[in-house]
Amino acid sequence: MADNGGKKFERTLVAAGFGGQGLMVLGQLIAYTGNAEGRNVSWLPSYGPEMRGGTANCSVVISDEKVGSPVVSDADAVVVMTQPSLTKFKNDVKKGGVLIYNSDLVNLEGENVRSDIRTIAVPANKIASETGSDKVANIVMLGTLVAATDMVSDSMCIEMIKEKLGTKKPQFLPMNLKAYEAGKAIVK
Repeated sequence: MADNGGKKFERTLVAAGFGGQGLMVLGQLIAYTGNAEGRNVSWLPSYGPEMRGGTANCSVVISDEKVGSPVVSDADAVVVMTQPSLTKFKNDVKKGGVLIYNSDLVNLEGENVRSDIRTIAVPANKIASETGSDKVANIVMLGTLVAATDMVSDSMCIEMIKEKLGTKKPQFLPMNLKAYEAGKAIVK
């Protein structure tokens, strides 16, 4: 764990979209990575009444200290994959935080997004299709999130992708890693 001058390290994330877009996996990968880095984590999923196609979001807290509450209302980063998720969570980004949105499905026009946060447009569906499957749009967003924040380290996140996704379906690991790198490239 890096020494941050005695200051407490705590980072928070909200990831939201429709069920089936892989946002729970994105949140889990961040939580697993934070845990592998020796930090305390919480991951709190929330589903709408429908599993696929209904609303889905999760909150992640990563901290050097015990996590007091898994509920996140003032997030360092918010990742949204759909317009309704943007409308619901855009004001949950703390001042100076980052809003990462899937520009293939989300339009910021008319949404009155605050000027005190950073916004990053990610054509996640387009990049995922070019990578080989629409199903890796969440991993594209993960790459952007890791590159845009200090939530978790890039190298450890890659190890978690290999461990958690590569062991279950090894044939898809190269595509997942390519999607992750493409997401990081958005920030550079």
